Amino acid sequence: MELNIYHMYPEVLNLYGDMGNILCIKRRCEWRGIKASIKNFSVNSKTHDLKDGDIFFIGGGSDRGQNIVCSHFTKYTEEFKEIIEDQGVVLAICGGYQFLGEKYVDSDGKEVPGLGIFNYSTLNGEGRLIGNIIIENQIGITPKTIVGFENHGGRTYSDYKPLGLVKAGYGNNEHDMKEGIVYKNCIGTYLHGPLLPKNPHLADYLILKALEKKYGIKNLKELDDTLEYSAHEKVVEMYSK
Repeated sequence: MELNIYHMYPEVLNLYGDMGNILCIKRRCEWRGIKASIKNFSVNSKTHDLKDGDIFFIGGGSDRGQNIVCSHFTKYTEEFKEIIEDQGVVLAICGGYQFLGEKYVDSDGKEVPGLGIFNYSTLNGEGRLIGNIIIENQIGITPKTIVGFENHGGRTYSDYKPLGLVKAGYGNNEHDMKEGIVYKNCIGTYLHGPLLPKNPHLADYLILKALEKKYGIKNLKELDDTLEYSAHEKVVEMYSK
């Protein structure tokens, strides 16, 4: 078995150690005897073909980085929409999460268009939302908690199903106590950290969804995640209310 993992624009979208998410998926596949091939999707690559991708990762980046990516990725938007509608597995974090929406309105009121794949917008607010965050996931995985680190000035307003409900921290916009979105096998979230090493159950959720789509597999071999959950529980203990 083999999964192709596309790292989208790693040269401009890679804040807060998000490369660790790619490495986490790769290692957890390899520990189970699953070949994981990482393919960098870059503005400098001469050709692109997304159709053989099984998992797509979009990291966070600066406003400038998001503008570069949006300008380049526009010609692939329809293809990427089709991938998402066909149950393609996507994890988009912070800036990557924002630009999948319709627009980002910066602090000067200037509208920066997004890809428009999803019907939500992000508005710059006063101050940044920074710190560790704990959410109660809404996708049915165990444990219920997902932990991470958020640092964003944008507030995202969405009617989509959230990835989780905020137990500590801010989430999408600090008001509705929702964090992220879930649509089919696509997840958008503000959780950095990197996210997956501290949440092996979420990493396995993405891997299993990709294997189910490609091979019809329904279960994963269990791993010893004692170390990973020690990190996870430490955050829960420190920041739970």
